[in-house]
Amino acid sequence: MVLAQLFAEDRSLPAATGDGSLTSSRLLEYEIWNRIHARGFTRSHAKEATAFLDRITLIDLTPAVLARALRPFPVAVRTLDGLHLATIDFLRARGEEEVELASYDRRLNACAQALGIAIYPV
Repeated sequence: MVLAQLFAEDRSLPAATGDGSLTSSRLLEYEIWNRIHARGFTRSHAKEATAFLDRITLIDLTPAVLARALRPFPVAVRTLDGLHLATIDFLRARGEEEVELASYDRRLNACAQALGIAIYPV
């Protein structure tokens, strides 16, 4: 969703997200910069990407998050998606966050639902 917004695709993040707070795995930072560099948009999109990332609380890939990612998921997911889901599980286990996943990816959403993770309506 973040990349769709940065690249001005037809779909993008909703204007408001609940209480306005956004949290993600630090992996999101890597994904954003990887795609920006791969498309040759470093100069044109760097300021917008940095501003967007500054609005997000990024959760490090701690040993606990990585340990969860090593266990099976109820639906087969790609590697990076598994790390995002493991981050959500980590947040829920700490009881600090009421987390909803915001994604356009059907497979990721299906796995999140199987784990009991709410899907943010996009």
